[in-house]
Amino acid sequence: MQTKLTLRLEQRLIRRAKAYAKHAGKSVSEIVADFFGRLEAPAGGPATEVVAQSPAVNSLVGALAGARLDEADYRAHLVEKHR
Repeated sequence: MQTKLTLRLEQRLIRRAKAYAKHAGKSVSEIVADFFGRLEAPAGGPATEVVAQSPAVNSLVGALAGARLDEADYRAHLVEKHR
Protein backbone atom coordinates (compact mmCIF):
# COMPACT_ATOMS: atom_id res chain seq x y z
CA MET A 1 0.00 0.00 0.00
CA GLN A 2 1.39 3.38 -0.97
CA THR A 3 0.96 6.41 1.28
CA LYS A 4 1.68 10.06 0.59
CA LEU A 5 4.75 11.63 2.24
CA THR A 6 5.34 15.39 2.29
CA LEU A 7 8.93 16.63 2.37
CA ARG A 8 9.88 20.22 3.07
CA LEU A 9 13.01 21.11 1.14
CA GLU A 10 14.74 24.21 -0.16
CA GLN A 11 13.55 25.20 -3.63
CA ARG A 12 17.08 24.69 -4.98
CA LEU A 13 17.06 21.05 -3.81
CA ILE A 14 13.65 20.46 -5.32
CA ARG A 15 14.84 21.76 -8.71
CA ARG A 16 17.93 19.55 -8.52
CA ALA A 17 15.86 16.51 -7.52
CA LYS A 18 13.47 17.03 -10.42
CA ALA A 19 16.33 17.46 -12.89
CA TYR A 20 18.06 14.33 -11.57
CA ALA A 21 14.84 12.32 -11.73
CA LYS A 22 14.17 13.47 -15.30
CA HIS A 23 17.70 12.54 -16.34
CA ALA A 24 17.29 9.12 -14.67
CA GLY A 25 13.89 8.57 -16.30
CA LYS A 26 12.15 8.27 -12.94
CA SER A 27 9.83 10.33 -10.79
CA VAL A 28 11.11 12.11 -7.70
CA SER A 29 8.96 9.72 -5.66
CA GLU A 30 10.72 6.74 -7.24
CA ILE A 31 14.13 8.26 -6.52
CA VAL A 32 13.20 8.85 -2.86
CA ALA A 33 11.69 5.36 -2.56
CA ASP A 34 14.85 3.82 -4.04
CA PHE A 35 16.98 5.73 -1.52
CA PHE A 36 14.92 4.66 1.48
CA GLY A 37 14.76 1.13 0.12
CA ARG A 38 18.56 0.99 0.28
CA LEU A 39 18.55 1.75 3.99
CA GLU A 40 18.82 -1.43 5.97
CA ALA A 41 17.98 -1.46 9.64
CA PRO A 42 19.46 -4.32 11.64
CA ALA A 43 17.08 -5.84 14.17
CA GLY A 44 16.63 -3.29 16.94
CA GLY A 45 19.29 -0.96 15.55
CA PRO A 46 19.49 2.20 13.49
CA ALA A 47 19.59 2.17 9.72
CA THR A 48 23.00 1.90 8.14
CA GLU A 49 24.50 4.81 6.25
CA VAL A 50 23.99 4.83 2.51
CA VAL A 51 26.69 6.29 0.30
CA ALA A 52 25.38 7.35 -3.07
CA GLN A 53 27.65 6.35 -5.92
CA SER A 54 27.50 7.93 -9.32
CA PRO A 55 27.91 5.88 -12.50
CA ALA A 56 31.43 7.32 -12.78
CA VAL A 57 32.32 5.99 -9.33
CA ASN A 58 30.73 2.63 -10.07
CA SER A 59 32.84 2.34 -13.23
CA LEU A 60 35.99 2.59 -11.09
CA VAL A 61 35.03 -0.23 -8.72
CA GLY A 62 37.63 -2.96 -9.05
CA ALA A 63 39.92 -0.88 -11.28
CA LEU A 64 42.86 -1.52 -8.96
CA ALA A 65 42.06 -5.13 -8.15
CA GLY A 66 45.32 -6.99 -7.79
CA ALA A 67 47.41 -3.81 -7.67
CA ARG A 68 50.21 -4.04 -5.17
CA LEU A 69 50.48 -0.43 -4.08
CA ASP A 70 50.91 0.76 -0.53
CA GLU A 71 51.39 4.06 1.28
CA ALA A 72 55.13 4.10 0.50
CA ASP A 73 54.35 3.93 -3.23
CA TYR A 74 51.91 6.81 -2.85
CA ARG A 75 54.44 8.93 -0.95
CA ALA A 76 57.10 8.22 -3.60
CA HIS A 77 54.64 9.33 -6.27
CA LEU A 78 53.95 12.59 -4.41
CA VAL A 79 57.66 13.31 -3.95
CA GLU A 80 58.26 12.80 -7.67
CA LYS A 81 55.20 14.82 -8.63
CA HIS A 82 56.17 17.85 -6.53
CA ARG A 83 59.87 18.05 -7.42
